[in-house]
Amino acid sequence: MDAEETGLRARLVAAGVDLVLREGQAALSLREIARRAGVSHGAPRRYFPTHVDLLSAIAREGFADLTVRVEQTMRDAGPDPRTRLTALARTYLDFAAAHRGMFELMFRHDLLDSGRLRLRETSLPLFAVLADLVDQVRRPTDAPAPVLAGALWANLHGIAQLWAWGSLPLATGARDDEALLRAALDAHLGPTRH
Repeated sequence: MDAEETGLRARLVAAGVDLVLREGQAALSLREIARRAGVSHGAPRRYFPTHVDLLSAIAREGFADLTVRVEQTMRDAGPDPRTRLTALARTYLDFAAAHRGMFELMFRHDLLDSGRLRLRETSLPLFAVLADLVDQVRRPTDAPAPVLAGALWANLHGIAQLWAWGSLPLATGARDDEALLRAALDAHLGPTRH
C-alpha cells in the first residue's frame, strides 16, 4: 500500500472513530463513514473488503485508546497492587461511560468472533495486566488468578453496561458507580486490608 492509500485508509478509520464517539455504533454505516472521510461511498470497499473489517479497524482504535489510558493509570497509581487494581477498574468504568459507542463496538461478539485484525487478541494484554494485579492481591484459597480476574472483569463489564442502561441507578438508588466498584472488588478479592 502506498502513502496515499495508507492515508485514505487511516482517514476512513478516523472518520469511523469520530462517528462512533459522537453518535454511537448504530451510526457506523459504510456510506456515512465514507461521507465523513470525504470519499465516494464505494471507496471503503477498496481498503476494507467487508463492513466487519472496517468496524474491526475502528474497534482496534478503541482498544489502543483504552490501553494508553490503562498504561497511564498504572504509572500514576503507585506500587500498591490493590490501589493499582482499583485504579484500573475505575479507568475501565470511566472509559465505558465516556465512550459508550466505542465501548459497545469493542466488545461486539460478531467482531470479536470474526477474527478480523485479531481483534480478540488485542484485549489480551489488558487482561494480562488485570490478572497480574489480581494474582498479587488474591487470597491463597481463591480461584486461580486468571479465573478470578475473568470473574472480576465480567462484573465490571456488567456494572458498565447496567449503569449505562439505567438499571443499576434505578435498582440501587446510587448516584454514581463508586460503591458498586468497591463492592465488586471486595466480593472478588475480599475487603481491603489495613
